Amino acid sequence: MSARGSGAPVESRLVQLAPGLAGLIILAILVVLAKSVASILLLFFLAVLLAVYLAAVRDLFHTRAKLPARLAFIAAVACSFALAWILWVLLVPPVVEQTRLLISRLPDIAANWKLQLAALVTRYPFLDPYIGTDHQTELIQSALGEAQGFVSGLLPKVFDIVHGAIEVVSVGVMGLYLALHPQEYEAMVVAVTPPAYRDATRDVLAALSRTLRSWVLSQLLAMTVLGALTAVLFYFAKVPYWLTFGIFAGVAAIVPFFGTLVSTVLPALFVLGGEGGMAGAVVVTLIGVVVHLIEGNLVAPLIMQRGVHLPPVFSIMAVLIVGKVLGPVGLLVAVPLLAVTMVLVRTILIQRVYGDTQAR
Repeated sequence: MSARGSGAPVESRLVQLAPGLAGLIILAILVVLAKSVASILLLFFLAVLLAVYLAAVRDLFHTRAKLPARLAFIAAVACSFALAWILWVLLVPPVVEQTRLLISRLPDIAANWKLQLAALVTRYPFLDPYIGTDHQTELIQSALGEAQGFVSGLLPKVFDIVHGAIEVVSVGVMGLYLALHPQEYEAMVVAVTPPAYRDATRDVLAALSRTLRSWVLSQLLAMTVLGALTAVLFYFAKVPYWLTFGIFAGVAAIVPFFGTLVSTVLPALFVLGGEGGMAGAVVVTLIGVVVHLIEGNLVAPLIMQRGVHLPPVFSIMAVLIVGKVLGPVGLLVAVPLLAVTMVLVRTILIQRVYGDTQAR
């Protein structure tokens, strides 16, 4: 009897631990599978963001223009294609030309960098151990090699005809289907959820939809404002390649902190090696600081009033982690992935598990 009595509690504990152990094993398997198909999941997430954007534009036509839902969706797709085509026609040729000229001038810019560094060492001798004559050639050649390697390797990676076209078309088609029939896919997710948790699943999906929509619209507005403002200020400051750098600043704004930093330092370096010299580089840096201040104190607060507020530290950590796991393309989805994660933590862990419905 004593043997049976001592064995029963052990068996009971094993039975209690079995679901948890099974859950951990399933989670580990899912993590391994997710890592192996990370690129596919990334494409799917991009399709979700595209669907959220199209749904937002469709609702705008439906509510403001009083168009039927199906006609509003067609108008959203048509206007998006038309806008993309207009931007391509207006911006791509001058951007390509400015970028070509910039690349062709890299050797001259490198030579001017060397002269500027020499003048800097003459004025501040304590910098000689770091950027003196012995180090200048190495620094310049290294920077020049990195720039040329980046440019030469960028086009084959971005414009790989077969693979890139398949991915772009796949994202577009998935985005169209997701935007056209969102209820169908939502019903499939709810159907595979245990009945006791289906209401919670609907709440989570609704919260995710609202959050992603707010992020997409806020991010597009912020990128447009920052890109246009940077290009205009660079134009009036007579910064060469102002259109290229302006568009680059708008696109780079999708990466918090690091995007603004790179979009300021890069044009400053090219101006430093060009006709502007040190004074021009200082002007470009000041413009970058002004744009950053306007972004942080005017654009971001106005946009985030109706958008998504994400803690800056979490945003930077998300960029570092997702960039490490998924590479450069992961930088584009780091912040929306953070927004999704925060929604899941709030709606599932805090509100459902902890029962704290007042927490934000």
